[in-house]
Amino acid sequence: MKIKRAMVMAAGKGTRMRPLTDTMPKPLVPFAGKPLIDHVLDRLDEAGIEEAVVNVHHFADMLEAHLAVRARGPRIVLSDERAELLDTGGGTKKALSFLGDDPIVTFNSDSVWVEGLGSNLRNLIDAFDPERMDALLMIADAARTIGYVGRGDFTMDPVGALARRVPATTAPFVFAGVQVVSPALFAEGPDGPFSTNLIWDRLIEKGRLFGHRMTGVWMHVGAPDDLAEAEAFLRDL
Repeated sequence: MKIKRAMVMAAGKGTRMRPLTDTMPKPLVPFAGKPLIDHVLDRLDEAGIEEAVVNVHHFADMLEAHLAVRARGPRIVLSDERAELLDTGGGTKKALSFLGDDPIVTFNSDSVWVEGLGSNLRNLIDAFDPERMDALLMIADAARTIGYVGRGDFTMDPVGALARRVPATTAPFVFAGVQVVSPALFAEGPDGPFSTNLIWDRLIEKGRLFGHRMTGVWMHVGAPDDLAEAEAFLRDL
């Protein structure tokens, strides 16, 4: 299917990325020669996304100035969260007037990876089936990521339906920061800040949350050490 719009999550404070984020927003932290957010926007451009809504909060003026002089697509629309940081769900709900009614991509501004076969984002978009699913998450094998230390997020059945990791166990898959989702779901969320996890839990109950395994290597860059490990991995390639 053709998806025209994306929501880029760029408003967080980047607390774990300090001290780098003491002087800049996390999306502007350099990675492999360019700011994290440019990796995201380049991926969206390559996948044919025409317009990206980017939310701003921490060092908002600095991020706005960077986006204003960006040369290549997609078109940028800003969603201003200076007054209140709304988390991923609340931020998307605030931006609904920009996003339209058709399925969108949401993309965390710190989600970076090395491609495997083809384009992971394009493959995710092509795999989205609105008849069966309301959200399709890009998921990575937890054991094959760079910088991720955790128990995993999801298990997945043979047709791709996702379930939460059972407490005190491990799960093989981790959310890789990108999904295709129906924006109308966020209108049902509460006012103020809330996490997209609230939406996902409702979809799991309905059997409407699915996962698509990415190829290549996903890199978790939540902290300076993660960033250094990911850049070392790229140099070794």
